[in-house]
Amino acid sequence: MIEHRLIERMIGLIAQSVAAIKSGIPIEPSTIDLYVDFIRTYADRTHHGKEEDILFRDLDKKPMSEADRRLMNELIEEHSLGRRLTGDLVAANEGQRRGDPGAPARIAALLENLAGFYPKHIAKEDKVFFPAVRTYFSGEEEQAMLKEFREFDQRMIHKKYQAVVENLEQES
Repeated sequence: MIEHRLIERMIGLIAQSVAAIKSGIPIEPSTIDLYVDFIRTYADRTHHGKEEDILFRDLDKKPMSEADRRLMNELIEEHSLGRRLTGDLVAANEGQRRGDPGAPARIAALLENLAGFYPKHIAKEDKVFFPAVRTYFSGEEEQAMLKEFREFDQRMIHKKYQAVVENLEQES
């Protein structure tokens, strides 16, 4: 998927931040916030959301091989891992804001885990899973799914900014 290329670019930036932290250069909490927002909104809610809410849903209706079903479940678990790592990153970043001296090391470790996780996850999807599961769909089914993906994308911007406004309203 085209989304993987943008995620890879962000992971490259995250890896640069890991190297900076390890060399003693602090990363601003606002930069971590941007990473978290990208991972949560683009990588997880948008990209993984389409996989889980559309692709995996439709695959569940197909007589999949045991190996393909096992791989799909593994990908779902990996999505959950990404969410946990991102949640832990939010907590570490809050610690950094409070002046916790151990926070930069935790942030570096979490960013390093994310930077190591995503390339392997993407390769598994691009090179193994997606080519295998395309065979379960007719051309017509595939086109219908792509249309649903586009509709999903169009709704995401509205969902994101509705949440922003609701969060700001709760704070005021």
